[in-house]
Amino acid sequence: MLLISSERFIEHTTPPGHPERPERGELFGDVAAGFARRGGRVVEPRPATIEELTRIHTREHVDAIAATAGRASMLDADTFTSPESHEVALLAAGAAIEAARHAFATAEPAFAFVRPPGHHAEPGRAMGFCLYNNIAIAAAALRADGVTRVAIVDIDVHHGNGTQAAFYRDPSVLFVSSHQFPYYPGTGAAEETGEGPGRGFTLNIPLEAGTTDDEYARAYETQVIPALQAFKPEIVLVSAGFDAHVRDPLGGMRMTSAGLANLVKLVDEAARALCSRRLALVSEGGYHLDAMRECLELTTRVLE
Repeated sequence: MLLISSERFIEHTTPPGHPERPERGELFGDVAAGFARRGGRVVEPRPATIEELTRIHTREHVDAIAATAGRASMLDADTFTSPESHEVALLAAGAAIEAARHAFATAEPAFAFVRPPGHHAEPGRAMGFCLYNNIAIAAAALRADGVTRVAIVDIDVHHGNGTQAAFYRDPSVLFVSSHQFPYYPGTGAAEETGEGPGRGFTLNIPLEAGTTDDEYARAYETQVIPALQAFKPEIVLVSAGFDAHVRDPLGGMRMTSAGLANLVKLVDEAARALCSRRLALVSEGGYHLDAMRECLELTTRVLE
């Protein structure tokens, strides 16, 4: 497995008390260092280009985020920038692209440890702690490279509304999301299945608060894996949020670290069978630091 990480992800600073805080970046560095000590490869990301960003986001949105460089700003009630955030967000998107391209080219898993997260960022706006939609940008880069079928599986406790919006009319990208419902951001009902040529290529699995490891695993075995098998992806991308953990302050699920790692294992097994293990993960949520550390360490061991 290749791990993509950088100390620069600590530099994106949010107001005191904000759950998406620099300590998450420090945690990424600690887990990456442990992975390297076991003989794993860790590489630095490169920034995404405007061309790569605008495959998903409007130019107006990209310009608006760029205009925050060098200053602190509040984009909505949850989403903030610090002077360094624009550069850090470019690295997050670039890391996601490089993870996806590495996995596709080598049939070796890759994991991008990034912040800010991305799956709430819509084509025209930042929201939910997210500036750019890292995983959507990575999927679009693969499509531009000529990959014809990309699957995205979002395990975060929140629905990936931005990723859904990016590909809602696109039959070349299967988007699957399991999430607490009803909950922020309010999207992700089972009836949301795509529009026009994209109808049937969005699969939402809304789950009640309190859902456990066994119930999640059953949903993946009976819904997620069959959807992947029917789609026959050339690569699988995972929005790897770990805030469905029972200790997470923002979620209401009862998942354990082992249960969340098992979801990755189920998707990994599907990727082995369907696309020669072309699998790339991009970090999303996860706001209890000890729980997040456990999940990242277990997940990297699943993928090694």
